[in-house]
Amino acid sequence: MKRIEVNDIRLYAYHGCLPEEARIGGEYRIDLWVDVDFEAACHSDALKDTVDYVSLNKIACEEMAIRAKLIEHVAHRILKRIKEEQPTVQKAGIALRKLSPPINGNVGEVAVIMHM
Repeated sequence: MKRIEVNDIRLYAYHGCLPEEARIGGEYRIDLWVDVDFEAACHSDALKDTVDYVSLNKIACEEMAIRAKLIEHVAHRILKRIKEEQPTVQKAGIALRKLSPPINGNVGEVAVIMHM
């Protein structure tokens, strides 16, 4: 199995349990990875023989645009869509980071990391 990664996707979104997070929003960063057999692509040089990382980025952006209270929920939706829309993906993973979360204290980010 081989891996494709799309790292450091930067987005502005409106997730969170607090009312002001729905109004003000915040910055997020996503790293995605998929395990897929792209041996055929190594020989064919054809996009059809691999997973198009443009589509991975598109899925992440579209799902991040749908408000949720929990980033756990958003991360799960992103992985679920990747598995549904990219049938050659064997395993997918995500690290979704909420930058400068509204926590009492100096916290750079909180992250949810999962795979399916």
